[in-house]
Amino acid sequence: MLVVTTENIQGYKVVEVKGPVFGLIVRSRGLGGDIAAGLKSLVGGEIKQYTAMLEDSRKEAMDRMIKNANQMGANAIVMLRYDSGEIGKNMSEIVAYGTAVVTEKM
Repeated sequence: MLVVTTENIQGYKVVEVKGPVFGLIVRSRGLGGDIAAGLKSLVGGEIKQYTAMLEDSRKEAMDRMIKNANQMGANAIVMLRYDSGEIGKNMSEIVAYGTAVVTEKM
C-alpha cells in the first residue's frame, strides 16, 4: 500500500477515488505513567513514556487506516494526515486519515 502526504504520487495516476479512510485509536496513559510524568515535569525534559505511547499510537492508527483502505479495494492512500486530542484527563486520541484511491503505474 502506497501512503503519501501529497495529492499525487509521482509515476502513478489515480484511476479511481474510493473515498475517505481513517484509523482511530484511544489510549489511556495509566497511573504509573502519570506519576512518572508528574515527577519528570518538575525537573523538565522529555517524558519518554508518553513519547513511546504516542509513537505506538500513530503506528496503530496508520495500520488501521491501511486495513480499512484495503477493505475498500484501494491500493494507495493520498493526503495522509494525523490529528490528536485528549479525552478526559488521561486518554489520548490519535486519528490517521486520508483518501483511499486506486492507482496505476504510468
